[in-house]
Amino acid sequence: MVKIRLKDGSVKEYPSGVTVIEVAQDLSEGLARVACAGLINNERVDIRTPITEDCELSILTFDDEQGKDAFRHTTSHILAQAVKRLFPNVKLAIGPSIQDGFYYDFDTEQPFSPEDLEKIEKEMKNIVKESLPIERFELPRVEAIQLMQERGEDYKVELINDLPEDAIISFYKQGEFVDLCAGPHLMSTKPVKAFKLLSVAGAYWRGNENNKMLTRIYGTSFTKKADLDEYINKLEEAKKRDHRKLGKELELFALMEEGPGFPFFLPKGMELRNTLIEYWREKHKAAGYQEISTPIILNQELWHRSGHWDHYKDNMYVTKIDDMDYAVKPMNCPGGMLVYKTKMHSYRDLPVRLAELGLVHRHELSGALHGLMRVRNFTQDDAHIFMLPEQIKDEIKNVINLIDEFYNVFGFKYHVELSTRPEDSMGSDEDWERATTALREVLEEKGYNYIVNEGDGAFYGPKIDFHLEDCLGRTWQCGTIQLDFQMPERFDLVYIGQDGEKHRPVMIHRVVFGSIERFIGILIEHFAGAFPTWLAPVQVKVLPISEKYHEYAQSVVEQLEKNGIKVEADYRAEKIGYKIREARLQRIPYMLIVGQQEQEESKVSVRSRAKGDEGAQALSDFIERIKDEIASKKIDTQGLDNSIE
Repeated sequence: MVKIRLKDGSVKEYPSGVTVIEVAQDLSEGLARVACAGLINNERVDIRTPITEDCELSILTFDDEQGKDAFRHTTSHILAQAVKRLFPNVKLAIGPSIQDGFYYDFDTEQPFSPEDLEKIEKEMKNIVKESLPIERFELPRVEAIQLMQERGEDYKVELINDLPEDAIISFYKQGEFVDLCAGPHLMSTKPVKAFKLLSVAGAYWRGNENNKMLTRIYGTSFTKKADLDEYINKLEEAKKRDHRKLGKELELFALMEEGPGFPFFLPKGMELRNTLIEYWREKHKAAGYQEISTPIILNQELWHRSGHWDHYKDNMYVTKIDDMDYAVKPMNCPGGMLVYKTKMHSYRDLPVRLAELGLVHRHELSGALHGLMRVRNFTQDDAHIFMLPEQIKDEIKNVINLIDEFYNVFGFKYHVELSTRPEDSMGSDEDWERATTALREVLEEKGYNYIVNEGDGAFYGPKIDFHLEDCLGRTWQCGTIQLDFQMPERFDLVYIGQDGEKHRPVMIHRVVFGSIERFIGILIEHFAGAFPTWLAPVQVKVLPISEKYHEYAQSVVEQLEKNGIKVEADYRAEKIGYKIREARLQRIPYMLIVGQQEQEESKVSVRSRAKGDEGAQALSDFIERIKDEIASKKIDTQGLDNSIE
């Protein structure tokens, strides 16, 4: 017998060899129907897995991320089976689940058309109706290779050959379809009722641009049609909010063929960007940071010293100056450390907080570029904090408080994740343990629930990542706090302690926005371009009814400008209804309409983005109102609705 501790803390005994699905069936037939995977001692397993020793067990359903992953992985196999039925000569590559869905890569002579996707979806529905049992089996390496060779699956043969010698080589079979796969998978194709194929793209085999370009089909799946419909609606809404589309319409930024991945900011985009930077500077100055600026190009020796050359050189641009090797900086931290070293510090000076809006460049493949979200140059709102060991926890808490203040002002919810030591890292186990423990203790003292990402830290230290949630429920990793014992050692950073001796400081790397360009892209989509008044590039549009009122309109503009309000006037010879509609499409927070009555009474007729026609008001009253709104950084909800025009 084996003792199994369940999620609710209860312990049950079963004969050794009982499977996860059999335990689920014993607990509840309803649970067994929705079981997607199991978690044995925190290790995800297939529901066919036999249990042969005492353990802790959780039954994972679609409501659990790892259960959702198994469900969608099963859907990717149904997709591949449908493709093989319709296009027998297509070769299979890989088909994992991903966030919000799945994909499968195929080697095909002709890319799939929209009509092909419709046929494939129809065949997938047939496979679900057939309720095919899904069976797992294992083979020795020689037999596994032989099976895939017989089926003409060259990519699978390559994958098997690359597996470690002691690897378990497993397959999953449903009807006539067999695929090399570690799993886990559902018990049959029957539960996969709600799915949709979304798009087709190109993808290099194994992500290597030197390999063959394959055809990738993306899709998603849910247990209920209502959830699928809701997700599809969100996708449609996301298309309307696409920052590339809105950025062009609102004249914020441009992407040019002359500089792929290097965005151009237009005047209105610079207004938005500068407002963000002014807020950043204000808050950082109040929090005790000193702003610095470091060069974009530094010699290659520096990058060897920092460790970036060994861990990051494939993403760096290099050049020669006076026959010496230089690199364009992909990160700001080495420059920050050189600034720290420009003078000797006492323990009384610490912590030293150096902040930098540093322009960095990283080589990205052209296929990975995506508007402002994935670029080749961007501005990191970096800061590097040099401190005494006993100041670590307080400084981490201060950074968390600052990041929290920033995200709240934009109305973002967020969650945090703790990332631990990766395989490709440097430093002693003791330093890593000390740093990881400090981050963990701060999160717990602050009362945060957090996810642990094993092995996902920076190469020089563990980190806390902040993931924003936008109004469509999408998450974006922006802020980060990285605790570093390694760089101060490599750069021989010191301070003079109370004992008059030299000591090594500890270092925090941190960002709030992450990339200012990417953060702007997130804001555009979050607010659908309808920025809060304090952020809007144009806060007020003055609309004279006819040419007779241009002079009064100009006086209104001048009074608004004197009060620091960003204003434009529309003097075109167009009907007022047309001007109002144009201003609405530009998502301007306020329109002031002026005509004879307004001129005679020294008033303005106010139309707001949030409330529509608000009637006539004294200009002085409107100015005080909008100044208060800007100063308080109030967020209206217009841009956060789940639908836009």
